[in-house]
Amino acid sequence: MRKSQAGSRRATVPLSAVLAATALTAVGCSGSATDTDSSPKTPTANVSTPPVHAGVDYQLGGAYTPPKGVSVVSRDHTASPAPGVYNICYVNAFQAQPDAEADWDADLLLRDRSGKVVMDEDWGEAMLDIGTPAKRTRIAQKVDGWIDACADKGFDAVEPDNYDSYTRAPHGLLTAADAEAFQTLLARHAHARHLAIAQKNTLELANDRKRVGLDFAVVEECGQYDECGSYVDAFGDHVIVVEYTEKGMKKACAGWGDRISIVRRDLDVTPAGHEGYVRETCDRY
Repeated sequence: MRKSQAGSRRATVPLSAVLAATALTAVGCSGSATDTDSSPKTPTANVSTPPVHAGVDYQLGGAYTPPKGVSVVSRDHTASPAPGVYNICYVNAFQAQPDAEADWDADLLLRDRSGKVVMDEDWGEAMLDIGTPAKRTRIAQKVDGWIDACADKGFDAVEPDNYDSYTRAPHGLLTAADAEAFQTLLARHAHARHLAIAQKNTLELANDRKRVGLDFAVVEECGQYDECGSYVDAFGDHVIVVEYTEKGMKKACAGWGDRISIVRRDLDVTPAGHEGYVRETCDRY
């Protein structure tokens, strides 16, 4: 389960640099979402996507009764879904949880050329090695177990986090194609369990979302970084936005508040009733 600091996962590298790196690695990548795993494109599935332009709450820091007007809630996979609303199940799919490296086989942790485990230093999480079809399959088996638990509990969708982990890996260790290939495996399994699946952030891969099999987007701070329009271009109105600053919230609401689901939360996504809790909607702006 994610610790209380479950806020923004955004890389500090400018998007233009990430896009350039993605283009370069795609040329010499270790495969694509459809060829390295010898598997067909994720089929259209009988799944229900979240209602658009809806009241949404982001409860990764702890579950609580959804506020009035909320019809979409995202919670950690260890929690239970909220009754009477559309429920999204969060899983940390591309990285190990903090201090949880021992939960994974040692060879499934990404290592640099000296053999040291590669960490997401901002979150203290070891990156998973999705660089080969065999390792992707083994990692997916574990994540699929969490997805199964989401389905069994009655969640409607799954939100795999850290799709963009390849952008934080040392040069050449992981590629965009590796990320898409792994995400394709997760999408196929989610759809088999009649769950919709979200793309989390990772604007540079949004145009491939249909090929990968992604149904909607959960986006942090697209208002803050002037990216909401690009996500709408890729996903239509099936975009859920979480902002963490007043500035970002104002921009998201001004540009897209009449079309997509937008909420402001505190960076630690603190449960209601606890110090630091912030939840605002576009009605305030």
